[in-house]
Amino acid sequence: MKYKTKVLADRFTSALSALPGVECISLNEAALPDTLDPYFALILDVFYSGAVPEAEERRRLYGEDAAAFETSDFEISNQGSKDRFLIGNLPVRLEYKATLTIDELVDCAAKPDILRFIKGTYGYYRLTEGEPLFSRSGWLQGVRERLRNLPDAFWTRLRAVYQPKMEHLLNDLGAAFLLDDDFNYLVSSALFIKTACFTLFCLNRRFEPSHRAYFKQVIELPVLPEGFRVNLESFLRSDAEITKERRYALAQLIARSIVLL
Repeated sequence: MKYKTKVLADRFTSALSALPGVECISLNEAALPDTLDPYFALILDVFYSGAVPEAEERRRLYGEDAAAFETSDFEISNQGSKDRFLIGNLPVRLEYKATLTIDELVDCAAKPDILRFIKGTYGYYRLTEGEPLFSRSGWLQGVRERLRNLPDAFWTRLRAVYQPKMEHLLNDLGAAFLLDDDFNYLVSSALFIKTACFTLFCLNRRFEPSHRAYFKQVIELPVLPEGFRVNLESFLRSDAEITKERRYALAQLIARSIVLL
């Protein structure tokens, strides 16, 4: 962690950990690059039980130099709030998450009838990979232990949900190519490759990372189809050599190779 980032992280951790309802605070990996990196953001997940201060009180808690403050409240669904602001030119995002809601999310992983409603595993990724900055008890450690010991059935069922979606999106991509439908071709291309990669994360028993880390982590998975990286890199190219027909052919090859794993 860069010094400037650490100073900010320590500042907000000190202020927030004094709140009696805060159970623990973890640092998102978006804060690890240099502050000049376009992807940089100081993101803290603030897990709490009970109640947190109202938005105006939170704004005062962040300090007078917290500029461009805005918040998204989700109190009705018990999902907490997301506060966004700037400290100088550095973006800060504090996401409040109820421990009760997190426990329910983790419980869902053991319920096969609910898996089809799970839209991804990034939430689990953040729980297991965030850097703990403060912890009042062993709650987060217990959550992580449960997520690291999910049964194989969780992964096989999740793959069984998303692999057919990948094949469906491949059909959409083919139809858009044949009809010269630029809009649906672009949408189907993006959704297809995202779902194909997600299927590979399931196959490797790994939670999916943020979009900024997707490519780097998917090509480093231990189990991949032969030639997957080359095919993926070609699929993602935007030069004139990769025509719509060529990209669709690559998509067919990628999907077929994943199904055969």
